[in-house]
Amino acid sequence: MAEFSGLEHIVRENEPLAPYGWLRTGGVARYFAEPTTEDELVSLIVLCKAQGISVKLLGGGSNILVASDIVDAMVIHLSSAAFTEIHVDGNCVVAKGGAKLVQLLSTAAREGLSGLESLAGIPGTVAGALKTNAGTHNDDIGQWTRAVKVLTRDGEVAVREGDQLRFAYRESSLNELVILEGVFELKAMDSVEVTKRTQTQWILCKGQQPRGAAGAICMFRDHGGVTAKSLIESAGLKGAAMGAASLNDACPNYLELNEGGSVENAVALLNHVQAEVEAQSGVALVRQVEIW
Repeated sequence: MAEFSGLEHIVRENEPLAPYGWLRTGGVARYFAEPTTEDELVSLIVLCKAQGISVKLLGGGSNILVASDIVDAMVIHLSSAAFTEIHVDGNCVVAKGGAKLVQLLSTAAREGLSGLESLAGIPGTVAGALKTNAGTHNDDIGQWTRAVKVLTRDGEVAVREGDQLRFAYRESSLNELVILEGVFELKAMDSVEVTKRTQTQWILCKGQQPRGAAGAICMFRDHGGVTAKSLIESAGLKGAAMGAASLNDACPNYLELNEGGSVENAVALLNHVQAEVEAQSGVALVRQVEIW
């Protein structure tokens, strides 16, 4: 039995994970915690390291597919106010890693700060967006990022800035255990104009996603400027299905799990699409979804 002395109020055992993922499937977490302060989080990480317990971070659940009956780890859900706050300091927006990306954008628009509008419609949290350098082909979150506060796997809090931050297409140098906070330096602009730009981008982005996207997951990242959607269509996979798991008709890079579908169906279809695209085009698609 693992020991979490002093943290019993935030740690639970055998927590069902289905409610936290967009496909609403999956088993249980051996240990599950929702810290209420940064100090609690640091203490939890130190205790897990000392006892050899692996740690997994759960954000908005849009890129998680739980395939195991038991996830033998400490799953940490950063949902409390200490990890979701956003405030403005001049032309900078400071956002905690657990904040929803949509909240970051709405705050910037309200305060008349421009730069992040291209992220409208992208699901997930600020931490997830920073780790994957979310954005469009012409713009991304990295170019507006001035500093990132992180928590290492040893339980040490550090700030990455300047040469310590590197962003490339859909990736970043941020490989620490937890992204606690991001600082984004934006441009002053009329708030009405920023809101219009954000709304326009949101409409464009949503038009490329399946309706009811909360019941679907995006499978793969775009590859070097070529969309995963086009590669999947070129491989003749539009409409492909495994059991009750299927690719969305309009957006075949989205996997849907229909009534009666199983996690096994979803994983089998994901593997099939990845293998067929590589066989047809030679492109090894990189998964956007994490399989636990």
